[in-house]
This record gives sequence, structure tokens and C-alpha cells, in this order.
Amino acid sequence: MTTLRRRAVLRGAAATALGAVVGQAAIETPASAASAATPWRLGTAKPLDGRPAPGYDYSRANKLAREMTGYWEKTFNVGGVRRTAKAYISAETPIRSYYTVLAVPDDVDTGEFLHQTGWRDIADQRGEGLFILEPGVEGWGAAAAERAYVDAAMAFYQANIYFSIFGLHYLVGYGTGAPALEAWAAAFPLRVIGQVYLDSPGLPADYLRGIGPREFDGTTEGGYIDVVLPEGFDLIRYDEVVLPTWYLGPEQGASSSLAYWRHANDTDHAGVRDRLLGTVYRQRRHSRRWMTSFSGPISQVAVRDRPVDHRSRRTTREVLSFLTSYSRYESSFAYGNQLVRRADYDRLGVEIRTMTVEGRLREFIVYVPESARRIWGRRAPVVFVWPGNTQTDKVFFDSAQWWQVARREGCILAVICEQYSASAISVSHTDSDAFFHRLRDLLTREYDVDPTRFYSTGQSAGSRVTQFFAAARPHYFAAVASTSFAPAPDNSGTITFEGVTYQAARQPIPAYLAYGYGDLAFLQGDLWDDIENDIDAWTAYHLEVNGRTLGDVDRRQGRPSGWYDRFRTWTWRDRASSAPLVKVTRNLYRSHNNIPEETPMLWEFMRHYRHEVDESGRVTRYYSPSGFRRRGDETMIPS
Repeated sequence: MTTLRRRAVLRGAAATALGAVVGQAAIETPASAASAATPWRLGTAKPLDGRPAPGYDYSRANKLAREMTGYWEKTFNVGGVRRTAKAYISAETPIRSYYTVLAVPDDVDTGEFLHQTGWRDIADQRGEGLFILEPGVEGWGAAAAERAYVDAAMAFYQANIYFSIFGLHYLVGYGTGAPALEAWAAAFPLRVIGQVYLDSPGLPADYLRGIGPREFDGTTEGGYIDVVLPEGFDLIRYDEVVLPTWYLGPEQGASSSLAYWRHANDTDHAGVRDRLLGTVYRQRRHSRRWMTSFSGPISQVAVRDRPVDHRSRRTTREVLSFLTSYSRYESSFAYGNQLVRRADYDRLGVEIRTMTVEGRLREFIVYVPESARRIWGRRAPVVFVWPGNTQTDKVFFDSAQWWQVARREGCILAVICEQYSASAISVSHTDSDAFFHRLRDLLTREYDVDPTRFYSTGQSAGSRVTQFFAAARPHYFAAVASTSFAPAPDNSGTITFEGVTYQAARQPIPAYLAYGYGDLAFLQGDLWDDIENDIDAWTAYHLEVNGRTLGDVDRRQGRPSGWYDRFRTWTWRDRASSAPLVKVTRNLYRSHNNIPEETPMLWEFMRHYRHEVDESGRVTRYYSPSGFRRRGDETMIPS
């Protein structure tokens, strides 16, 4: 599918999805019905100050510990003044959940406000969290005066020992509390998925003029390699970060804010009328904003001028629907940051399941797209997806956008969730071999799958899982393709994984690895420099077992592709069939986190292979130029 066609499909599907969720949001839940399900009075918030970290709860499978359920308060000393913020964590809130950050209006009781607006019930129904900024005793001050408080509260919210977050946020500001939250969004636009402001006076023009011209360079965070951008490279400005924005009942002074966000979202000059949103300024069809290079022009700025009852549950549902049609990932490196469509589990038919692995409850996602039966009948291919360290199945489902590929190509997804690791609010992979066996047997038994077309992918720690299997258990999969971790056997021919040392199988498997210029230190550089590291070792191993050398590459300079030619790809092929056997891609404009634009590339590599394993364990591999869409075009390749 061409890039333009893919964007058109995504945009059309997104518009349909947004219409559906907004339509559903118009059905207001009566307060009495909500109260019948859960008592609305939250009571006095429990203090987080000085509270010990929660303990592990292995019965919960990716949920926060039960002891963290409820209504909490955190205090901050801001210039000698005591300020507070609240958090609400539902009983089903998982590790690294989506959270909505609210700035409540003056003169409200926060607990009562969460009930009246329906935010508490929404958190319970969706299994998500809320973080609430509150005014001081004299009410909200101007945005500049509130900066120290907002910075302190947001710093705690983003990194604490009690709960963990998706990493990027939905923002909703009310009345005079809105500008303080909007000022934070303008200063940290990469961390915001979407924002809504009700009855807001907006931000002063001089503040926005000071923020907008700032630029993002190639500096990375978290110990990753800094990206050296080409000379003369056009740096992204802060006021060029697309950020879906909705203003409801704006005050007259909000014109500067609206102009700023329309520019940032590269919108059309003329707005179109929408029954719910008001006047909608859509991102231009041919917009070249970096953050929508995968999804196309999906962002927008909406303005509903008529008065709004911000305590109405109907209003809250409409706000929620606007925000949650979007997701976003990569909070610290602008050139890898992407605004995408958030998956609607109910509409897609996504299953969240659990099973016991090595005595502990584990979670996983299965997604069988409607296209699977249409394209493949009762033999659909399966992609086993291993998220990165701390990411969880739910985080990676949205961030990598594998569901978009699956919906188009008809492949079934099995997305693995990790287990508790460094703390009770963090997860990583463990018992992966046992988990794979259990999951493989379940999928073969309960779903219409083609066992000869099982594939594995993953990011970072998940790539480590995938590439371990490629080296030590190549008979598990027809092909593998992953990002940003490259384990390979050592000089003794062994590979250590999850604390156990295995002998490498030394058998070929079609293998693909993509990584970033600003990635982990042991992935620095490329295959042609003087640095010897993991990328060299991984490539050398797979070339050797395939009977190839580095000099057999198709093009030493690498083949450029992608947005602004961000990718450089090297390929080694089977001489007889021209099937790609080993492939490496370097993304010149990202840090460690993978980007959605890489996901279709991984699938495009894997989809051409299938394999059979006989009773003796002998593997036979096949390559199909059509990806098994045409009968009789497959060719046997070395195995």
C-alpha cells in the first residue's frame, strides 16, 4: 500500500471511529445510576506523604496492587506555601495506565466535583487513573504564578513509587485553572496526547511568543546516544508540535491560545461546523508535521463557543471521546514522537486474557481482526509481540500500532505482558520460553491459525526475547523482526537469557533488526565503522549461519527510505530465490523507542516466510514473493 493510500485509509477509519465514540458519548449516564453502582462520596483523601511503596501482588496480572485503589492526596511545599494535588486510582487500573490530568475550577470540593462531572465513574469503568491539580486557598493565580506548583505536582505524578503512567497524558482544564495546565502543555508538548479547556481565558500572547520559537535538537535523555542532525537540518519548533485541542466556551482573551494551537497543528484556514465540537480546524491534508508522518493529518483544533455546563456528565463524556480517540508515544525526542489513533478495544474485538505461567498469573492480548477470515480463511498468520521493558501489552498495543497492520493484513496478534520486575509498579520479561509454549498451544487450540506462519517481534527487552529465540530456538518461528536490542551468541557459541545459558542452534532463520541513531550505547554506529559492538555481532552471527559475508550486502551505503529518508537499510539475499535472509535498518532520526513507521516494515519482511518442522526437528523454510497471496509461488530456502 502506498504511503498516501495508507494515510487516506487511516484518516477515513479514524473519522469513523471518532464519530462513533462521540456518538456514544452523547448518551448521558444518570447520576442516580452511577451512584447505585458505586457510592459517590470519596470521603477524605488518604495521604501519600510518607507512605511506603506498595508490595507485589502476583494475583493481579499487570494491575496495581489493591492497596493503591482509592482517593489520595499529595502535598507540596511551594515557596513556603502548602499546596495539594489528588489522585484517583480505580480498582482495575493497570501498571502504566492512561491518566487524565484535571485542573479543577475554583471553589469546588474535588471529590464532589469528580462525582458530579462523572470523572470518577469513568475511571472505574475504563480502569484508568486521574491526577487532579487544585487551586490554592485564594484560588488559581495566573499561569506564570502557578508554574512552580504545576511543575512540582507534574514531576511527582510522572515519577513516583505508588503508581506508574502510560508516559503521555490527557489534559483537561476548567475555568481559571485551565491556563496553568495549558502553559505546562506548551512547555512540554511532546508529553501531551490531547488537551481540552472549558471556560478558559487562555494564555497571554507574550508567553506563547516566548515558548513557540524554541527548538528541539538531537539531544536524547535516559543515557542514550545523542543524534547528530545533518548540517542545515530544519529543527522542529515547539509551536510545530501537533497537539489535538478543544476549547469549550472560551473567554474572549483565548484568541492568542487558539491562534497558537492552530499554527502548531498546521490547520486549514477555514473551519468546518460540527454538531458536537463546534468549529473544527483540521490539520491540512498535505501537512508535513513530523508527529503525523505515520498516521497522516489526524490532528485538529475545535472551538465550541456556546456556553457549556462543565459539571454535566454529558460534557465530560464528550471531552473524553475527543481525547481518547488519540494516543501518542516518545516523550523526550521530538523526531521520534508520533501522534496516532488509539485502539478502541470494544470496536476492534480485542481480548485481554490471562493464564498461569510458572505459578504466576500473566496477562496477554489477542487481537483477531475481521480481515483475518476474509484474507486467510481458517489459517491466519500470527505475530507474537514482546513489548519493551516496563511497556506492558496495553502500552505497546497503541505505541507500536501493530493493530493497524493487523487490521489491514489479516494477521492475528498475541501481545505478551511482562511480570513485576524492579518494583510493584514496573514490569519486565520473565519465563518467556514457558510463556511462549503455553501461548502457542492456546492459539493453536482456540483460534484459526497457520502454525507454519508464526512470527516474533519486539522492542528493546522484547527484541531481546525475539532475537534470543532466533539464535537458540529458531524452529519456533518462520521469521523474526524486531527493534533496538541485538543479542548474539558469544565466542563459545552460547547465549545467556533470563539467567540461563543456552547453546546457540546455529541454524538459519530470516532475521531483521532495526535500531536508532540515538539508541543504546551498544548499538552505536553502523556495520561499516570502526566500532565493534552488538549490532556487528548480531549481523555476523546471522550472516555466518546463512553462508553470507558482510561484503554480500546489496548496497554498502544502505538504501534510503521513509519520512525524510530517515531509514538506511542493508539486505543480504539468498542467491537462488533472492529472498532477504538478513536485514538491518538504522533510523537516523530516533532515539531508543521504536516508531510506528517501523511496524509495517517489520511485517513486510516476515510475511513472506513460512516453515515446517518434522518429527525429528528438521526445519524446512519457504519464501513467497506474494506473501502467500498467490498459490504456487513459494520457493524453498536454506534452513
